[in-house]
Amino acid sequence: MGILDGYTVLDCSIAMAGPFAAQRLGDLGADVIKVEPIAGEWQRHAPAGGITGNRINVSFLSLNRNKRSLAVDLKSEGGKDVMRRLVENADVFIQNYRPGVASRLGVDYDTLSALNPRLIYVSMSGYGEDGPHAKRPGQDLLLQAMSGAMLSTGRKGEPPQAAGQYLVDAITAYTAFEGALAALLHRERTGEGQKVEVNMLDAITTLQMQELSVFTVGQKPQERSAEPHAHVYIRAPYGTFATTDGFIALAMPDFPGLARALEAPDLAGLDEMTAGWDDRDATFALVRDAIAKFSTQDCLSRLEAEGVWAGPVYGYADLVADPQIAHNGTFIEYDHPTEGRIKTPGFPIRFSRSPSELRRGAPLTGEHSDEVLRAAGYSDEEIAALAEAGAIARCAA
Repeated sequence: MGILDGYTVLDCSIAMAGPFAAQRLGDLGADVIKVEPIAGEWQRHAPAGGITGNRINVSFLSLNRNKRSLAVDLKSEGGKDVMRRLVENADVFIQNYRPGVASRLGVDYDTLSALNPRLIYVSMSGYGEDGPHAKRPGQDLLLQAMSGAMLSTGRKGEPPQAAGQYLVDAITAYTAFEGALAALLHRERTGEGQKVEVNMLDAITTLQMQELSVFTVGQKPQERSAEPHAHVYIRAPYGTFATTDGFIALAMPDFPGLARALEAPDLAGLDEMTAGWDDRDATFALVRDAIAKFSTQDCLSRLEAEGVWAGPVYGYADLVADPQIAHNGTFIEYDHPTEGRIKTPGFPIRFSRSPSELRRGAPLTGEHSDEVLRAAGYSDEEIAALAEAGAIARCAA
């Protein structure tokens, strides 16, 4: 039995952050009903990398396992009635509509909590539901730029670089996931439902707890170096360095050990404070030139022998093939009825008594409309009438 077995989640979210949060609840055993428009959720039509798939693109596939799809027109009277009936018995409702849209659709917190006072209502937004930036587009890159994080890496004077993943979407998803679980625990103790508000700006800001505290408490400004130092608040050498056949990452080594490993006596006598903080560019350059003489494997072996923290710089092919990844079971594989054999990142949390499991792959649009509505008390005749009126869509796998 999954930890959330018996709980029902209505996932009315789109794109990445909301669907990812709902998927994590599904991974723990919740019955997640993906409530999407008749034409399907936006992410079905926006494939990352242009990988469209057969009937489901990889973007949607990766964010919507362990869900059933109900395709419904929430602007129609029939669709509104469907939503009201589902909410009466739901445990969690997730939406990331633009501010004001939930109210226009009649799925705002006040409306739904009146139908079900025990409902956990998770509302996700870009910047907050109100305030001076509330109507700005809540897009990952724009939030990375606003968060201040970009100005902690890269070379002084050069354009800041974004993270290589959808960082803000991901941390917002996990924040919403955490909030939903905490609210469910509160409900178990008190019987009370509540509204849980999560926004991308706060999520990415609080992720930088240590860095921003150095700034706000320690009053130390961000000062990027001319060399590509990896973080403004960590001493040199800290970053990625080229070898004769690739790259390595090097983190905060002691200088005597580094000097022995790299056969670079000039590094042996460097003072950690002076060289590490005040002369970061010069220190970085010395280390860069020393590492450039060795192959990746030779360099890593030398550094490991001296207890210096270093590691290889992987591409995705290297990561997927890594023996520790295989040992951990980080990826899961399964057969999807339309997309074939799927290999995708799995479950990052291990539970000794109630492990996460794959119960179903990502659904086709409206694949479970009949099933969901029957469980909500609709007769076959009523379901057929809703389909005829265009209030729902149906699709067989």
